[in-house]
Amino acid sequence: MTAAAGEARGRLWRRWVVANAIGEMFGLGLTFGLIGLVSMRLDGLPGAGAVLLSFAVAVASGAIEATLVGLSQWWAMHPWFPAVQRFDWWCATLIGALVAYVLGYLPSTLMGLSASTSTGEAPVAEPPQAVVLLLAAGLGLVGGAVLSFAQWLVLRRSVARAWRWLPANMLAWAAGMPLIFWGIDAAFQGESRLRSGVILSGALLAAGAVVGAIHGAMLVQLAEVE
Repeated sequence: MTAAAGEARGRLWRRWVVANAIGEMFGLGLTFGLIGLVSMRLDGLPGAGAVLLSFAVAVASGAIEATLVGLSQWWAMHPWFPAVQRFDWWCATLIGALVAYVLGYLPSTLMGLSASTSTGEAPVAEPPQAVVLLLAAGLGLVGGAVLSFAQWLVLRRSVARAWRWLPANMLAWAAGMPLIFWGIDAAFQGESRLRSGVILSGALLAAGAVVGAIHGAMLVQLAEVE
């Protein structure tokens, strides 16, 4: 590899990490904000309708993250992947995000529906944080495959060995998802809304950077830099 090619790949990786970090911070931040706002409005409303409405809003809000992250990623990668069209990458990111949100929110929704039709049951105890973070890593492993599948379909049209994008995303999200869960838990313990917002924003920025650094390393390998 020539020095120029090495510098070009380094530039791609840095652009990609920054794009992912900022995209996830704003994308997930706005998504969580919308979900929280709707949950506050629906909190205490009886019946399955409120549970299903919360589920629908949570899934639909995934379009916010998908749009900001997908367009940020395309901006970062386009000079090295000119055959990848912006609309195609955005659609692939959107599809992956919506499917991941459906799968991610489905268990809690089913539990909510069950609770709405039953009475007198004791609340379920929350597991220790170490267990929660371990489960988050497992969720990220599965979610990474879901999130990247449609993107892989776009990449394989013009990129050799594009299948490696799938395990790279699985590893990336297995590392990043625990940071997101930790940030949410720490934000809930904040003494003020400002402090909670700063904690959550920092955690999302860090998670986006970690995720971007890991699958960005694979993207660099897939790029054809002369």
